[in-house]
Amino acid sequence: MSSPIKKEFILEGLGCANCAAKMERKINELDEVSKASINFATKTLTMEIDEEFNNNTLINKIVNIVKGIEAHVTVKEKHKHSFNEYSHHIHEHEHTHDHSYSIKGQEKELIKLGIGVVLYLIAVIFKISFWAEFILFIASYVFIGGDVLLRAFKNIGRGQIFDENFLMSIATIGAFAIGEYPEAVSVMLFYKIGEFFQDMAVNKSRKSIESLMDIRPDYANLKINDKTIKVSPEEVKAGDLIIVKPGEKIPLDGKVAEGFSMLDTSALTGESLPREVKAGDNVLSGFINKNGLLTIEVTKEFSESTVFKILDLVQNAGSRKAQTENFITKFARYYTPAVVFSALALAFIPPILIQGVVFSQWIYRALVFLVVSCPCALVISIPLSFFGGIGGASKKGILVKGGNYLEALNNVETVVFDKTGTLTKGVFKVTEINSVNGVSKEELLEYAAFAESFSNHPIAVSILKAYGRAIDRAVIKDYNEIAGYGISVRIRDREVLAGNSKLMKNKNIKFNEAVSIGTAVHVVIDNRYAGYIIISDEIKEDSAKAISLLKSLGVKKTVMLTGDNKAAAEKVAAELKIDEVYSELLPDGKVREVERLQEEKSSKGKLIFAGDGINDAPVLARADIGIAMGGIGSDAAIEAADVVIMTDEPSKIAEAVKIAKKTRIIVLQNIVFALAVKILILIFGAFGTASMWEAVFADAGVALIAVLNSMRSLKVH
Repeated sequence: MSSPIKKEFILEGLGCANCAAKMERKINELDEVSKASINFATKTLTMEIDEEFNNNTLINKIVNIVKGIEAHVTVKEKHKHSFNEYSHHIHEHEHTHDHSYSIKGQEKELIKLGIGVVLYLIAVIFKISFWAEFILFIASYVFIGGDVLLRAFKNIGRGQIFDENFLMSIATIGAFAIGEYPEAVSVMLFYKIGEFFQDMAVNKSRKSIESLMDIRPDYANLKINDKTIKVSPEEVKAGDLIIVKPGEKIPLDGKVAEGFSMLDTSALTGESLPREVKAGDNVLSGFINKNGLLTIEVTKEFSESTVFKILDLVQNAGSRKAQTENFITKFARYYTPAVVFSALALAFIPPILIQGVVFSQWIYRALVFLVVSCPCALVISIPLSFFGGIGGASKKGILVKGGNYLEALNNVETVVFDKTGTLTKGVFKVTEINSVNGVSKEELLEYAAFAESFSNHPIAVSILKAYGRAIDRAVIKDYNEIAGYGISVRIRDREVLAGNSKLMKNKNIKFNEAVSIGTAVHVVIDNRYAGYIIISDEIKEDSAKAISLLKSLGVKKTVMLTGDNKAAAEKVAAELKIDEVYSELLPDGKVREVERLQEEKSSKGKLIFAGDGINDAPVLARADIGIAMGGIGSDAAIEAADVVIMTDEPSKIAEAVKIAKKTRIIVLQNIVFALAVKILILIFGAFGTASMWEAVFADAGVALIAVLNSMRSLKVH
């Protein structure tokens, strides 16, 4: 079988979260689909399918499932390279296709509601004959709830029985049947008003999420000879020159060719301070040019740009659902039928078993049950809460790849840090040169620089910088990098080894232990020890704050893993008050330590590993939550981790945990509030002390309050 491919579709007009859950379940049952997920907040269906299946046949099956549940929803494929078009498409169609939000639809609804209310008031206020009153109530009911009846009738034909349209229709028609005409109409009116405000709240929540991610560039000023033309970012190719004027977004990743300016990077990093750039500096799409005129040479096409990847990542975060979301979806499947069958039992069992009771009273109590049985408050608000938390975090430069990871951040017990580039700046400089056996300091540095000349490692860069002269690579032969140890190379026909103490031990070479704090690079020339070079690194300004914040948030253990020497590692750990430190580790040693720490934590506890996302990919994958630091411009970091911190600030890890905790509180508030109100009304309804008015509040009113509460997760202070 071929490997699965990813397909994405926009579900225009998707307004019912419960229906979205049903669609998702049915699409997952298709043989061609490995995995399917619907993100209600962005109206996006994401699927993994096998390439061998016929695309058109599958799309037809999906359309039939979607139309079978919500007939007005249209399915459109979202193409990989049309993010610009997609974003415009969302804004363009959001208010024209969805029956809940369209302006024309709203006007039509309000007119019908207005006529219905007038007819209802005439019937209630004026003393008229029974039949005239009855006809007015029926007419007002049709004007107010006719579309609910129509949708219920259509859905029954498709086998969709337990939905809110059917339940409201049965409840209000039942009220008519037992002579409660005013209540039947007023309950439908209250329900429609509640639904209207609920839809408005959901729409506002969706737009708030979109505005958080409003980093998509609309155009690029392409420079051709001496002219500039305004084009779509997708039309620009790597190597092209673009002009970015003050106040404009940088549309694509590139390098400043001409100009000097200050850039607002807050949309990507959450940093409030502007960044200064000049010719030769790299810039990223999504940054805003503050004052100067910049000419930028494009280095990546739009589909490979940072802004595209961030947008794609956040938009698809909903496909990785939290356990709470999955639980609520399953709960909704059983809750509604359970309450409906309870309503039937309440309507017929007491009148049969208890003598002298009024049958219509128990029917009324059963109708209250039916109104309360819709789980919309939970099914809508829970996904919106998680997506809002993810959107709010992204505004602070924290990219969380799914609700499952956001939820997992609540249970963090152990945080494991890589040292270099995570807790320290990773900006090394040579601070000491100790030569022995007749080798001068200059000669020692020269051999070390030649040996390290092919490496991009920060330590190698610092040695080359200290050497400060050009490297003649013609004299370098037999270069061999020994992972986790160092380098073996022939320079001017002399055998040179440059590396850590493990390399010296491995080659059985007697060496001098470094006493200074820092990373020691030992050098051997023709099997004779020549001395060592000390390279020092600085601790980041907010590393101590990060450790302190994590402990205040309930993290039980902080650990540092590093390939650096023991003295340097213990000095950093002591300064930052880290609980445990393990030094001189090879990459596989870090994985072993993380696996050991995994066994020490509780069954529900989670372990975070925070690293630079490039060299630490195996450890990031092994941890419960892998966090890549300094993901800005790093493709490897964005790919490897579950959470990406776009800046180099370790304190953002604590901020991510805070956002997760706030989101969980909002989710729990919504669950407890919705279920408590519904259970209370069900109890009161069973004893005959709750009317359908209260029942409608327990349905539409609670859903509205829950949605409004879920919007709090968008706000991150």
